[in-house]
Amino acid sequence: MSDLAIELHWQRAEPAFQPGKYSAEHTVRYNNRYEVQVDAAPDWGGQPENTNPEQALASALSSCHMMTFLALSAKAGWPVASYHDYAEAHLGKNSAGQMSVTRIDLHPVVRFDTGFDVDDDALTQMQDRAHRYCFIANTLADSVEINIL
Repeated sequence: MSDLAIELHWQRAEPAFQPGKYSAEHTVRYNNRYEVQVDAAPDWGGQPENTNPEQALASALSSCHMMTFLALSAKAGWPVASYHDYAEAHLGKNSAGQMSVTRIDLHPVVRFDTGFDVDDDALTQMQDRAHRYCFIANTLADSVEINIL
């Protein structure tokens, strides 16, 4: 199996390293090409214009679910024209009482080529199959509630 990696870099900007008095802003690099500015969520002092790990987790799940849905749809002969999702990570306490992403809601909207239709039940079944086969969903299965709305 593949080993998939990123590079992360953080450099202190403040003269002293003290609790609550340093920036967590850092860079994540993908494939030696793309850099993303990452920070804590705004509720924990991060800059709102940067992404945060919780958003990145929601993004990973949404992307994986979409790619799995597309693969299954292609095999079924469903001519998907577009796919849009709004994914939202929710924070709360896990069973050990620790802060955690406790739920991620996906809101996929699928459009097909003109003239092709599937009923709501068939579309729901395909979304359920995509969820079952998604690597990220399987990774989170024991700790995060995932809803496909």
